[in-house]
Amino acid sequence: MIPISDENPTRTFPIVTILLIVINVLVFIYELSLGSGIEQFFQTCAFIPAELVLGRDIPPPDCVQPFYLTILTSMFMHGSLLHIGGNMLYLWIFGNNVEDAMGSLKFLLFYLAGGIIAALTQTFITTAFLPDEAGVPNLGASGAIAAALGAYLVLYPGARVRTLIIFGFFWSMTRIPALIVLGLWFVLQVIEGVGSVGGTHASGGVAVWAHVGGFVFGMLLAKVLAHPARGRRAVPVYRF
Repeated sequence: MIPISDENPTRTFPIVTILLIVINVLVFIYELSLGSGIEQFFQTCAFIPAELVLGRDIPPPDCVQPFYLTILTSMFMHGSLLHIGGNMLYLWIFGNNVEDAMGSLKFLLFYLAGGIIAALTQTFITTAFLPDEAGVPNLGASGAIAAALGAYLVLYPGARVRTLIIFGFFWSMTRIPALIVLGLWFVLQVIEGVGSVGGTHASGGVAVWAHVGGFVFGMLLAKVLAHPARGRRAVPVYRF
């Protein structure tokens, strides 16, 4: 199930959402230009949970100081074209409406705070249950984007999302309420996270607990930060 777009027009130009996408794409292009040096870039600019837990920079030296600022730099880094493509698609579909509801400045602060909360959530789970993975670099915008998804779910649960449904070689496009699309996405993240902690299956290198932490943060802050007139306006509703 892949969201393609939503039927939820905005009243304001989503300047922050667009700038975030542009910055992420530019950083990814820079990564591609590094060639074999990309691994060094990941080691020095991505967020490593063990550094935060130990309270010190683990060699090689981080690209920013103090070392904990890698929580921010890691939010603009991606490991593959599929990684950045999926993240930017979700950010564009759902982020512009959340920015519209909150206002650009509040949305930017909310986005960055969501990414920080996501990283801290992943750090806690990793330290408590998966200590062998504490030294693995964490990177990607998905924790911050998950916060936008959580906010969108609270603000626009009935908004219709054009979704691509794939069954093997067959596919179809349908409109599904955001409550189902995002609710199912969150449930899958929780199941994946519990499975990885319980040892029933690996998370496939995906920081799913960062997704969970960011999403819950977004749900909790959505109504607090949204402008009443924007966050509660009527949107098209899918009727069964």
